[in-house]
Amino acid sequence: MYPTGRQQNGPFVQSTMMQLDPKETSSRGGGGMSQAEFALFHSDRLHSDLEVMGDKIKQHEVNLKSLKTEKNKLDESILDLQVHMSKLHSTRSENTNPLGEEEEEDINEQILRHVNSAAGVLSYVQSHHYSQASQLDMTNGVVGVVAKLGKVSDQNLSQVLSDYLGTTSMLALVYKDYKCVTPLEKYDNQGNVDRNGAIHGLASSIGRTIEGHFDVISLENLRPYVGKRIAGDAQRRLDLPKPKLPNGEYPPGFLGYAVNLIKIEPAYLVCVTAYGYGLRETLFYSLFSHLQVYKTRVDMMSALPCITDDGAVSLDGGIIRKSGIFTLGTRDAVAAAAKVRFAKPSASPGSENYSEAERQMNELRWKKEKTLEAIKRAQVLRDHALYNFGKKKEEIVRCLAQSSYPPNEQMKSPR
Repeated sequence: MYPTGRQQNGPFVQSTMMQLDPKETSSRGGGGMSQAEFALFHSDRLHSDLEVMGDKIKQHEVNLKSLKTEKNKLDESILDLQVHMSKLHSTRSENTNPLGEEEEEDINEQILRHVNSAAGVLSYVQSHHYSQASQLDMTNGVVGVVAKLGKVSDQNLSQVLSDYLGTTSMLALVYKDYKCVTPLEKYDNQGNVDRNGAIHGLASSIGRTIEGHFDVISLENLRPYVGKRIAGDAQRRLDLPKPKLPNGEYPPGFLGYAVNLIKIEPAYLVCVTAYGYGLRETLFYSLFSHLQVYKTRVDMMSALPCITDDGAVSLDGGIIRKSGIFTLGTRDAVAAAAKVRFAKPSASPGSENYSEAERQMNELRWKKEKTLEAIKRAQVLRDHALYNFGKKKEEIVRCLAQSSYPPNEQMKSPR
């Protein structure tokens, strides 16, 4: 007998240790599993995973097929609407309202008079060299000039809103997103404007020079109005609460909010941005916000207690830019003649129907664009699932190959 804790190094102990083989013990009783059995168990689990992955691929295929069907339906609807619009266009041409055309031409002339402005240069090129202009990167995603994107029925209101915004804002170029804005201007390594590139180079090519700064608006980067709209209103006006005096009464002479007094072509009421917003809740809400409009200056001054920081204007020329900031004096006749104003809405018989068709076309194209984006995402998910499915199959093949090898001959204990 040996004391506890001491080791015995005799031949008998070494012989006993040689009989213990891990592979043999793992294949025997005591709850162990042989290498072949483990490989088969692992293979079954992999096959189960493969079935789940196959079901996911089927789901992606069904989703992809549904999206492609939706895209085909949109293509058909767009084609049908194009035919309908061509018929409306012929009717519209026959019933053209000369006054409406004069208003449009007048706004174009007002913009073109600003020969050394970005809006003047771009408008000139688009009107005189349309085919070449449409190929320029800087015309991709352009919505238009602020002055041409809204219409105002009252001439006095048009004038005072023009005074409130100023010529720079009225001539601002409006684009769908910032990606479309970037081709407008190039810079050298020191950050200086390249006067020979982009829109400056375009101006030089027609003998002009863009002077000073100019504003460009990216609709996607504006914070849109996200509240309610007036129910049943075709112009999708914003449901803004009317101002109230401290005594709870509405101020006399209040005509509404400037953002709602702008008439917008139906084509621009919805789906101008990727999120489905139109010009009222993006462009004009950003320009005017809660700017109040009053009939007279007296009415406006009487309403001072309920005029917010967004200011107010009156039809006779009064302007409060912010609470406590007043614009006084008279309008300079020469400066007023150079002002760019909003046009009056056209009243030609076929214009409303054609404008509604334009709105529908704009919405269909927006839906098609969203569907194409969804198709791309679905294809990426499907392709990723197929890749993972292939990798899993390879893993199963390796597992089955390993399980097919004969197990190593176990060491036998000496008798």
